[in-house]
Amino acid sequence: MKNQATHCKLAMRKWEEPRGAAFQMSYGELITRHVYVSPLLGPWMMRNIHRHVCCHVSSSSCGFNCVLLVRARGSYSGTAVPVVGPLNLLRSCFVLFDPFLPGMEQSIEQTTEVLLCLSPGEAADLKEGINFLRNKKTGKDFILYKSKNRMRACKNVCKHQGGLFIKDIEDLDGRSVRCTKHNWRLDVSTMKNVNPPGSFCQDELVVEMDEDNGLLLLELNPPNPWDSEPRSPEHLAFGEVQITYLTHACMDLKLGDKRMVFDPWLTGPAFARGWWLLHEPPSDWLERLCQADLIYISHMHSDHLSYPTLKELAGRRPDIPIYVGNTERPVFWNLNQSGVQLTNINIVPFGIWQQVDKNLRFMILMDGVHPEMDTCIIVEYKGHKILNTVDCTRPNGGRLPEKVALMMSDFAGGASGFPMTFSGGKFTEEWKAQFIKAERKKLLNYKARLVKDLQPRIYCPFAGYFVESHPSDKYIKETNIKNDPNELNNLIKKNSDVVTWTPRPGATLDLSRMLKDPTDSKGIIEPPEGTKIYKDSWDFEPYLNILNAAVGDEIFLHSSWIKEYFTWAGFKDYNLVVRMIETDEDFSPFPGGYDYLVDFLDLSFPKERPSREHPYEEIRSRVDVIRHVVKNGLLWDNLYIGFQTRLQRSPDIYHHLFWNHFQIKLPLTPPNWRSFLMHCG
Repeated sequence: MKNQATHCKLAMRKWEEPRGAAFQMSYGELITRHVYVSPLLGPWMMRNIHRHVCCHVSSSSCGFNCVLLVRARGSYSGTAVPVVGPLNLLRSCFVLFDPFLPGMEQSIEQTTEVLLCLSPGEAADLKEGINFLRNKKTGKDFILYKSKNRMRACKNVCKHQGGLFIKDIEDLDGRSVRCTKHNWRLDVSTMKNVNPPGSFCQDELVVEMDEDNGLLLLELNPPNPWDSEPRSPEHLAFGEVQITYLTHACMDLKLGDKRMVFDPWLTGPAFARGWWLLHEPPSDWLERLCQADLIYISHMHSDHLSYPTLKELAGRRPDIPIYVGNTERPVFWNLNQSGVQLTNINIVPFGIWQQVDKNLRFMILMDGVHPEMDTCIIVEYKGHKILNTVDCTRPNGGRLPEKVALMMSDFAGGASGFPMTFSGGKFTEEWKAQFIKAERKKLLNYKARLVKDLQPRIYCPFAGYFVESHPSDKYIKETNIKNDPNELNNLIKKNSDVVTWTPRPGATLDLSRMLKDPTDSKGIIEPPEGTKIYKDSWDFEPYLNILNAAVGDEIFLHSSWIKEYFTWAGFKDYNLVVRMIETDEDFSPFPGGYDYLVDFLDLSFPKERPSREHPYEEIRSRVDVIRHVVKNGLLWDNLYIGFQTRLQRSPDIYHHLFWNHFQIKLPLTPPNWRSFLMHCG
């Protein structure tokens, strides 16, 4: 990216208009003309442009509409404002308005950070191909790819889930590296993942040579949105801010005279029938929800958006204000189908303070890995920030506020069907056990490092308290070992002075007391002695009855439902053949159930596998869950994350495009089965 300024000039040369003039450029042109594009923030700023240019960028293919202002040399100033639209690739972007334009009085500084400096001698010693580099002062690792005079660079952190890249011994061309976490492969000559194909692009750094032929790795840092209208922390009275843990990811926050609740999952299962609450919620949980002034729901997964819980709430208070981020797939995409009567759902843009009263505001941020669905939140009361990163893999692209009063995040792991539900090839019980153990340790180390870097005053691990309690999932329960929150907290204490809190249902943290004196015996009030902490029984029957009702539905009397469903799903032109097998509880073929092939290259349904070379997956699914999902047009997270499948694949490649489509990108409305049955006669 040494010639980035040149590329930018080429991109702009047709439109050498006076400052403030507008022109149009398609999203495709932005990409092909090498203008720097951040995957989180949309079209962003380019360095060393010699003029002010204001441009309007639009693309009908992704619904993109934004305004981008580029300022000349050096740092950039402007007010960051998110632009929201129904994007396919990018959900939200930040827009810089020239501070000299009318009404743009406030200014937030854009910075350029030097991540690594190489002396002229070190730069001359760079070899052709892949170079692994480290900043000895910061301990941060980087990868630089050199091909003659062309260089590309990135951080040595896998964008998927933060793993470290190492040399790929199977790479004969010297262009790819392998992630130590999930064995994903990155082609550093293009910064695209080659395994799984069609997944992420790695965020690039700017490579520049200085006047002495030394080399710099630079990162363009956008303004932090939470720094707009900054507030200094004010005095908090004891009891003014209290945080009560209810279950899993659900917290009840008392913020002055307002109450706010996070992610209420307090009854029923999540992911069809795969997840059940580990903790017994306080007996007054419904009263607590009804008393809330606002509820934040981070994303659409059913351990955060719990329709059984919201049904109970809607029966008493249907107009309660609920706030969600403006994700590509709406959080409440299935509200009408659910039958839950909620009337006050508020969709808010990313990166903008939402004012509740003079003392309280909050800001929703997107995830850097799954911006189409995941969000996190900053709540600020009298200048004291509470950061809840929820399930985000890379919240806000890794840029988060430091030294907040309280930080909470997930910690447990195990929220995936991989590798427990896989068999064949390397997936022996021994391999799975070793993999799970290693993965959990990596997650603990990652969370501990994140806490150390951000230095919150207090840290709380949550959003991992679920159990596979149905008897049919005994194998998953025994295999899917999860992290112990106390182990994480002990690791944090070894490496920092951060105070930690392992919550129990009904326990309350008094923020003012804990900030003043973490040893204050009244800082954390535990539930009364004898309070039931762990659930020992679950009401399975009503929820399993709902699933079982789909098994005998009239739809499945007609084998043509298969073509109808997958045509509706809309995934094709991809070389993958999948065998779908309906099974009983034990994943044996269901008597009278369907067993069929889907060839996604041409969306056909052959009797035998095609003769061409093709990847192959076999997916066995419990008949009640797969038919419930098909009938209602639900996402396949219910199958995969809910442990309701068993899978084999050849070769052992994760087909990101396939799974991402069926887990996130299915149509928003279910198949028209009424019309289907009419045509069936």
